Amino acid sequence: MGRLAEAGIEPSVGNVGDSYGNALAETINGLYKTELIHRQGSWCNMQDLEMTTLGWVDWFNNSRLLWPIGNIPPAEAEESFYAQRDVLDMVA
Repeated sequence: MGRLAEAGIEPSVGNVGDSYGNALAETINGLYKTELIHRQGSWCNMQDLEMTTLGWVDWFNNSRLLWPIGNIPPAEAEESFYAQRDVLDMVA
C-alpha cells in the first residue's frame, strides 16, 4: 500500500462492496486459472501445485513480456521507473 501511495495511485477505484474493488485481483486469478490450472491439468499432490504456482508467479512478474510497456517484463519496468524517479529526486 505504501508504494501505491508513493506513486499517487489509489488502491481501489471503487467503494467498499462494489464490483470494481477486486477487479485486478480477479483478473490475475482468471489468468492463473486459464494459463496454469486448466491447461496443465492435475498434479500428484499439493506440493507439486504450489511449486508450479511459484514458477508461474515468477514468470508473470519477471519474464513475461508486456507489450503496453515496451515488450519488457513488469519487474524491469518497475525497476526502471524507480531508478528514473531516484535520478530526478537527486537533480531536484
